[in-house]
Amino acid sequence: MIRLMLAGALLFGSFELAAAQTTLRVGDQKGNAQAVMEAASVLKDVPYKIEWKEFPAAAPLLEALSAGAIETGLVGDAPFTFAAASGAPVKAIAAIRQTREGLAILVPENSPIKSVADLRGKKIATGRGSIGHQLILAALEKNGWSASDVQIAFLAPSDAKIAYTQGSVDAWSTWEPYVSQEEVLFKSRRIITSEGLTPGLSFQVARPDAIRDKRAELADFIRRLTAARAWSLNNVDSYAATWGRLMNIPTAVPQNWLSRAKIRIAPIDDGVVADEQSTIDLYFRWGLIKQKLDAAEIVDRSFADAIAKAGL
Repeated sequence: MIRLMLAGALLFGSFELAAAQTTLRVGDQKGNAQAVMEAASVLKDVPYKIEWKEFPAAAPLLEALSAGAIETGLVGDAPFTFAAASGAPVKAIAAIRQTREGLAILVPENSPIKSVADLRGKKIATGRGSIGHQLILAALEKNGWSASDVQIAFLAPSDAKIAYTQGSVDAWSTWEPYVSQEEVLFKSRRIITSEGLTPGLSFQVARPDAIRDKRAELADFIRRLTAARAWSLNNVDSYAATWGRLMNIPTAVPQNWLSRAKIRIAPIDDGVVADEQSTIDLYFRWGLIKQKLDAAEIVDRSFADAIAKAGL
């Protein structure tokens, strides 16, 4: 069993005095990293300041990172690809693996839509370049459909929720915790998940200048996040309770999400690079990006030791 309460010097290494005066500006989505790190008690002895900034989705987080408002954050592989292709200053420094059940196309409880085939001609809300968009494209491709076989309404999560609730769209292609929120609180149904369709990757990303200037802080943050994620696999109740309090959402929602997600941190390795290349290729085939990127050039493998040193 992981002993997360070990002294920080043993688990996370030591810093020079100057590091205590630095600030690492971290972007988070729906309390994701902050909640698990607080629940796992890995933030008590951080020798630098963490300045958390909350975002509803990856797109605004990546915009903030591009503008220099944050230095690192968690995003899905699809919006990361979109940002990298646009020339944003971003590199993936660690991967997040999880089951693919939480990326799904939802329909309301009483919708006549019962299968993927019933989505033909229907209007689906999602964010442009998001993992929800990625899922729609992958599903279309698998079924041999063209882009015109469905109508995609590009909306931010808050607007997509309104459109979905009011019936302005027929379905919503979205991700956690929105999927569990709809399932648990409003009895929505998942018509399709990303199982067998997309890699299901997310990334901890960082600005190249932060990788250069705040490597020690980033490596320490990744070590702590890795340990927290490992702890959460056997402590879903504690994590769900902390997340629910942080987001002011009933605990049943994160319970549903986290019990099936099995989230863990993984180093950037050949498998991760291959999975990211598959996302790049999908977006290139559908014309969402104009140049076919080389996945190996938009990742940074040098933080693998930080994950290994998490004591797992």
